[in-house]
Amino acid sequence: MRSSTPLLLGALAQGAFSLPGTSSASGGNSSSSSSSVGVHWLGDNTPSYTSGATFGLPWPEGKYFYNSTSFSIAAASGGDTIALDSWVTGYWRDGSIKWTGHAIPALESAAEGGYTVSARRGHGHNNNNNHGGSSKGGLKVQESRGEVRVDTGKISVSFPKSGSALVKSITTKSGGKVVGANGKLVLHTQSAVAEDVASRANTTIDYSNFESKISNVTVTQADGGVRALVTVRGTHAPVSGDHDAWLQFVVRFYLYADSDAVRIVHSVVFDGDASSDFITGLGIRFSVPLAGEELYNRHVRIPGEEGGFLHDAVRGITGLRRDPGEEVRLAQVAGQVLPNISTWDTRVSSRLHWIPAWNDYKLAQLSPDGFTIHKRTQAGQGWITIPGGKRSHGLTYLGGATKGGLAVGLRDFWKKYPTGVEIANAAGDEGQLTVWLYSPEAGPLDLRPFHDGMGEDTYEEQLDALEITYEDYEPGFNTPYGIARTNEVYLYAFDATPDSDELATLSANTNEPPVLVPEPAYIRETKAAGTYWNLPDTSNEKAATLESHLDFLVQFYEGQVETRKWYGFLDYGDYMHTYDPDRHIWRYDVGGYAWDNSELSPDLFLWQYFLRTGREDVYRLAEALTRHTGEVDVYHIGDWKGLGTRHGVQHYADSAKQVRITQPQYRKYFFYLSGGDERVGELLTEALDTDKTYGVLDPQRKVRTDGWTPTPGQPTAISLGTDWAGLAAGWLLEWERRGSRWQEARHKLTQTARGIAALKNGFVTGSGLYAITNGTLGPPPEDPNNEGIVSVSHLSAVFGLPEVLSDLLEYWGTDAPAGLESVWLDYTYYYSASKAEQAARYGSNFGSLNLIQGHSRLTAYWAHHEGNSTVGERAWYEFFNNDDGFLADEPWVAEVVNGSAVLIETEEATWISSNEMAQYGLAAIQNLALVGEELETSPYP
Repeated sequence: MRSSTPLLLGALAQGAFSLPGTSSASGGNSSSSSSSVGVHWLGDNTPSYTSGATFGLPWPEGKYFYNSTSFSIAAASGGDTIALDSWVTGYWRDGSIKWTGHAIPALESAAEGGYTVSARRGHGHNNNNNHGGSSKGGLKVQESRGEVRVDTGKISVSFPKSGSALVKSITTKSGGKVVGANGKLVLHTQSAVAEDVASRANTTIDYSNFESKISNVTVTQADGGVRALVTVRGTHAPVSGDHDAWLQFVVRFYLYADSDAVRIVHSVVFDGDASSDFITGLGIRFSVPLAGEELYNRHVRIPGEEGGFLHDAVRGITGLRRDPGEEVRLAQVAGQVLPNISTWDTRVSSRLHWIPAWNDYKLAQLSPDGFTIHKRTQAGQGWITIPGGKRSHGLTYLGGATKGGLAVGLRDFWKKYPTGVEIANAAGDEGQLTVWLYSPEAGPLDLRPFHDGMGEDTYEEQLDALEITYEDYEPGFNTPYGIARTNEVYLYAFDATPDSDELATLSANTNEPPVLVPEPAYIRETKAAGTYWNLPDTSNEKAATLESHLDFLVQFYEGQVETRKWYGFLDYGDYMHTYDPDRHIWRYDVGGYAWDNSELSPDLFLWQYFLRTGREDVYRLAEALTRHTGEVDVYHIGDWKGLGTRHGVQHYADSAKQVRITQPQYRKYFFYLSGGDERVGELLTEALDTDKTYGVLDPQRKVRTDGWTPTPGQPTAISLGTDWAGLAAGWLLEWERRGSRWQEARHKLTQTARGIAALKNGFVTGSGLYAITNGTLGPPPEDPNNEGIVSVSHLSAVFGLPEVLSDLLEYWGTDAPAGLESVWLDYTYYYSASKAEQAARYGSNFGSLNLIQGHSRLTAYWAHHEGNSTVGERAWYEFFNNDDGFLADEPWVAEVVNGSAVLIETEEATWISSNEMAQYGLAAIQNLALVGEELETSPYP
């Protein structure tokens, strides 16, 4: 959430709220009006457990204003209102509310039919923090010089403001028990990697251990409200070894009223040297007080498959040669306090000291299809192998029947392998529970380049190599310095060992957190998520066929993620770019054909498909993609901060560092639907500095012929397609969010838009000179007098430009810079027009262009805007008749491939590439929305 959030929440607690610079007209305080919006749980099932939830809602323009609106929520079936925190995440241009974020507390039972959010305007009282219904009093947040303490009503958590422990203590309220303490981050590294087993004896390797070192702690709170966010920033400082502090982190702790759980969002940025900083273990560790608990009342629950657990006690009394009694045995397996030892069979009770105490456990998920478990009695003794399995769900428990304990789980545990969990000192006074985001049981995380450059020393050689491997290589550019990764961890506190069914429920909550969403029809009605999509259309056979094709593409990629094992610490969430039908495998090892890195906007396709269908599987796919592409494929620090890396064998290997991958439009839908996810919001803020990179790095450096070179502080050449679209999306989002730099963003957006409109050939010019000092944009270096040149790229409009301009022109309305809409409409019409039409309008044609299918949605945009059915039919002709997209007579089925030709049995559709998937999907969705009527009457396909 942006920097003004604490003010917003604080204001909410006091009543009606106001924001400097916003209007209260068009509703204001002069009249009374209210409306209700339904939200429902994502998917078909009502969650059996909720630890609190945050969600977003859109609102139509001009209806509600920040300083005169209150919100309330109740079950759709009726009943008392539920406590609610509310804040604004986006505004319309007139200052009215566009998007809100809302938080509800943990609930004893989730409403099967969802909830109704009511907005009421025209009153000076705001009831957003009404604590009736299921909330028993809200959060209590205390901040002092040394710590932040949050009391949810179920647990009290202390967050120090300095030192190594991010969490000092976790105390249950009902029992007053400290069940967790000293929560910190741990990191292990080594300085080199032996090339093979034989060379280990001759390789000098230095090992270092690190733990978190806090640099800053902030709290976003509403004392007495529903949700508190504690944000901790810092680095990993050495505790052994000769190494500087590094690997900066930001960890966010979310706590909800009436909840015994804590949601943790953990982000790290790689700021080391790939040739000497090899991560060998990265985790979050908590201490669990166990002093005074009998060893046979101490319980370990190791996560197995599909909600299953290994049930162990530190000192087990089942399976012995002598039977202590059925009641005793069953109590231990159930995690209950054992009957008084005097009631046991004395043949057991007199010999307890001979039964080993199992002190340490470890589970390693080293692949997406296999985990192993081991345990031992103490350091220096051998590890005993326990039968493992395929996919561990990751939620692990350590605690005692009388002392209580903790369960900690990593979301998508097996999908983000190599992961692990570890329990240490379970027989001591203070046990330790560690969740490994990167398991020390795996080999080191090797981020070195995958080849040595192969002699590609000059631009000429690099461009020639591009012709064969499609990799745009350049020395020094294949660096991971500045990439990031975000993970979600859930923590649950207990007064006593819970039963396994309860833990299984919490595991489900961890891996598929309940999500509240509004209906697609309502989102579309508000226009807050764009007007270029509409609900699924099966009103005629042609439209129904397109809908089936879209469904096929989504299901096909879901299947490919699974059978092709697109999982892993860095990889999970992304897709491959192009298929190799000869090897029956995606081109994972061929230059730019490997990882997709948002090429041609699969992010936009999935999110727009979710908006129109509301499907849970699509939401989860899109969310994982958003988490990956916004973190791993992007630089977050350094000279290239705000740029992303083009598709390749490694997510950071290609030398094309461009804003088209960073494109904030890809994050926009999730940000708003999630209620303003703070990590994504942070990425959107980072994007505001992307324009600075153009003063040091020219994206066209290898092909530029006009002799221009970038100079920091001087006007810099940017494309009017992929570059400006990415910058403009970030500026518009900052303006909408009213972030701390929104006026600067609005100025740059307005000035550059005016500059484009002033170019003789508008967007057809292809590029312009952008001055970061004043935000203006002038003619490009090759046309300094603005006489008009034609430079059209097939890539300009396939990285979010249509969505950005549609959103922007609607946001501006009649106040858009003069001529902007006109030059955009020209571009949308002429891109796919005949060469004769292009030459008649611009003096020369655009040459041979491709991606006609994807660009058909530009033609549809023009036809819809002008109400021209003839051009609407032209859009469908372009959609169905092209040389580089999916054709109507494609098989639209996948074939099973098995036997000796493939590694494992899988499905393949050799005619599918991720480029075509994304552009076909976007074109189908937008054409149906804009010129759907012309499809039924057109002769195509």
